[in-house]
Amino acid sequence: MNKVLVVDHEKCTGCRSCEMACSVAHMGVVNPVKSAVRIVKWEGEGLSVPIVCQQCEEPACAAICPVQAISRDADIGVVIVHSDLCVGCRMCVVACPFGAIIVERDRRQAIKCDLCGGAEPWCVRFCEPGALAYKAPAAASLHKQRAAARRLLEVLDPRRRGGAGS
Repeated sequence: MNKVLVVDHEKCTGCRSCEMACSVAHMGVVNPVKSAVRIVKWEGEGLSVPIVCQQCEEPACAAICPVQAISRDADIGVVIVHSDLCVGCRMCVVACPFGAIIVERDRRQAIKCDLCGGAEPWCVRFCEPGALAYKAPAAASLHKQRAAARRLLEVLDPRRRGGAGS
């Protein structure tokens, strides 16, 4: 896989533009219930987090699917749902450790992020705060390493809280 979807939850405002863009791109309607990306909000903490498929190396959703409706596309390396095979049994929903798969009510088929077929995902294009990015795995890893180091520095030196010195 050339690129991965990276989530920076600190930038997410909970605007749900990513959900709208995804539902339009894949279902032709503006309806967050039909989106492969979900915003989970913790109102008490003022936190919103985009939940997306992590394109696991060994996807539990594919392993558990009784009809082999989920597999990795050999050309682009993305884990996809073959809607013509999916029976809507929800086994993949249960198996996904990230909660990134839903079964769409009307069609009764699993929905998960397919990275828009390898092009820049619509959710990224419409994420105004920049909470979603589509990056090479090495850049994504560097981003995570820097964020972890920043959090560690904040713990070690409380004066750094709030982004000072970052």
